[in-house]
Amino acid sequence: MNEQDWTLLESIYEEQNITKAAERLFISQPALTYRLQQIEQEFGIKVFTRSGKKIQFTAEGEHLVHYAKKMQLELRKTKELLANLQDIDVRGSLKIGASSNFALYKLPSIMKRFVDLHPHVQVNLRTGLSSDIFQLLQDDDVHLAIIRGDYHWIEQKFLINEEPICIISNHPIEIDKLPLLPRIHYQLGAKKDKIKYKTDSFLSKSIENWWQDRFTVPPIITMQVDSFETCKELVKHGLGYAIIPRICLTEDDEFYTMDLVKQNGELLLRKTWMIYRESAMDLSSVNKFVHYVRSVYQE
Repeated sequence: MNEQDWTLLESIYEEQNITKAAERLFISQPALTYRLQQIEQEFGIKVFTRSGKKIQFTAEGEHLVHYAKKMQLELRKTKELLANLQDIDVRGSLKIGASSNFALYKLPSIMKRFVDLHPHVQVNLRTGLSSDIFQLLQDDDVHLAIIRGDYHWIEQKFLINEEPICIISNHPIEIDKLPLLPRIHYQLGAKKDKIKYKTDSFLSKSIENWWQDRFTVPPIITMQVDSFETCKELVKHGLGYAIIPRICLTEDDEFYTMDLVKQNGELLLRKTWMIYRESAMDLSSVNKFVHYVRSVYQE
């Protein structure tokens, strides 16, 4: 197998569709199928099986995809190392996975300053739920991840910040009156009776535990939205209160806020972590970005 074969296998695995993989690689479907057959003959295996329009990778196929990703990473490291030996400027790719909220409220200014410092670094950013971003890192689809909440990670990690979770409203409210007031609830992908609600489990569970420790009745949820910005707009217009992380508030927001406090008197905090593999630090682009982020938040 060669570099083109590694890319071919990864594309098929990610698309789970031969036609889409061929379009992504800008080659014809027969050409892709022929090269796939050559790989199967070379190793004496079936890469995947078909069931109608769906494909299912075999155990051998899964192993080859893992090998392909590993070899692509090693090739990138080698190319960047050789480039940097000839040039004092940092070059290469930087694949970042980031929590949607951090990407919206904090990451743009960080990325702007970093790119200004290292204009030859090619940045590839993927955003989404922290759980999905964590999986991308585990699968080596990104070099590093910026996630919110506490995940079990045995390699390198750095606490970027931690901020309170707070109540926002457009007028002062007494916390003991919350069970009697309408609440605007954030849930990613919220659509009544259409799809299963999907939200950040760590955030949702933290708020739920805080509520159950304080009240004996459930909240009056009158609206469910899939965006913190929509949530804030509804609160701004007096349609209820909301509970959101402070990272979502900007200098232009004019809400009455109240941080959530646990029974022991501690603030209910939301942590943001930068996590990565030690081996990724061999890439100069990753190394520079990690140290840059550390310098920003250590200050």
